[in-house]
Amino acid sequence: MFEWEANKRRIHIREAETQAEYRMVEEIQKTVWGFSDLDVVPAATLIATVHAGGILLCAFEGERMIGFVYGFPAYEHGIASIHSHMLAVLPEYRNLRAGLFLKLAQRRSALEKGINRVTWTFDPLQSLNANLNFVRLGVISNRYLVNFYGEASSSHLHQGFGTDRLWVVWLLDSDRVKERIDHSSQPGPHLPSIDTLTILVRNLEGTPELRDLAGNFSEDRCLIEIPQKISSVKERDPAAAIAWREATRAAFLTALEQGFTIEDFFQVKEESGPRCFYLLTR
Repeated sequence: MFEWEANKRRIHIREAETQAEYRMVEEIQKTVWGFSDLDVVPAATLIATVHAGGILLCAFEGERMIGFVYGFPAYEHGIASIHSHMLAVLPEYRNLRAGLFLKLAQRRSALEKGINRVTWTFDPLQSLNANLNFVRLGVISNRYLVNFYGEASSSHLHQGFGTDRLWVVWLLDSDRVKERIDHSSQPGPHLPSIDTLTILVRNLEGTPELRDLAGNFSEDRCLIEIPQKISSVKERDPAAAIAWREATRAAFLTALEQGFTIEDFFQVKEESGPRCFYLLTR
């Protein structure tokens, strides 16, 4: 069992044990994503998945469930893995590092099962998730999926914005992952100046500027910039948010076709505010 204290609140992580707790997982899905009943992964499926080798771990403050991570057994290209389908933390608990500790507990559980590979998807325009996944956990990615869940779902987060995703791979026992976890409270690794690398998409006064992608892949590293808070862009200017989706989609897809791997994520502090970049290498 994982247990830690943050902001004078003690949180612990364990498996769901009762029907009522599986039902709590349903309710958290509705609270966090605004899902209708049709899109919720139901308790019966969660129970069956766990008995078939899946992983469902829940975070609690006292008796209150505050979040969970859920993954099911997978078999990709001849390799057994866990596909981590959902990670959710109630909004009022997101400053307690519950997401990080849920992933670390998931890693330990997978290794105990003899599995050293976990995959999942996330929206590449979400900078907080990118930081958790690449900087703190050490994932890599070489797959970009257009509208993975369709154009929209019952979640308000998906409306009018599409569901493009990066498919990330977490190699649980690799040196890279061990190093990132050991230094999870520290900034990411030293990275070169952004002025020395080709920026395929850059933030130009709040809107994306997409370079002519033809002929911009002679170097072995390049960058793709995203806004720090895409949710704020979407609320303020939906057309700009869509422009960010389209520009970054074109850049990611072209770079991956050219043999690049999405390797890291970092922020650069400037007077106008932080700038957020993916680092791609070949």
